[in-house]
Amino acid sequence: MTQKLDQIDLSLLRALQKDGGLSQRDLAEQVGLSQNACWRRLKALNERGVLQGSTVRLDRKQLGLDLVVFVMLRTRHHSADWLQTFRRHVLTIPEVVDFHRIGGDYDYQLKVVTEDMASYDKVYQRLISGVELDSVTSYFAMESIAEGRALPL
Repeated sequence: MTQKLDQIDLSLLRALQKDGGLSQRDLAEQVGLSQNACWRRLKALNERGVLQGSTVRLDRKQLGLDLVVFVMLRTRHHSADWLQTFRRHVLTIPEVVDFHRIGGDYDYQLKVVTEDMASYDKVYQRLISGVELDSVTSYFAMESIAEGRALPL
């Protein structure tokens, strides 16, 4: 369900996407609210599910996570039971950072972040050991131009 947001809510969300570590005082000042009004707005956005937790973006290269792989999957199975098993299996693999069911030539797309090719091969082996897949095609990113961009509000 799409949420109705006013310009102040959108300003709060834009500011938080740029720097989720802003103090409530700084955030309130940036969007022109009192601290109490800012707190009430944030509380309401949380309660409505617009804000979903708080995370920190990490520099994957600083952590030795140099390989990004886009994995395209095709399956012959489309039953609800298979899908539930498949989803549970993929979500146990921590290197899978994005997971989408897609339309087109493939059924699913995964984004895998790992150290190197040997580490990716372990992820691949784990992926194919859990469920029957028709095909697995891997595309290796040579350069990440933009990652984790803010939503266009």
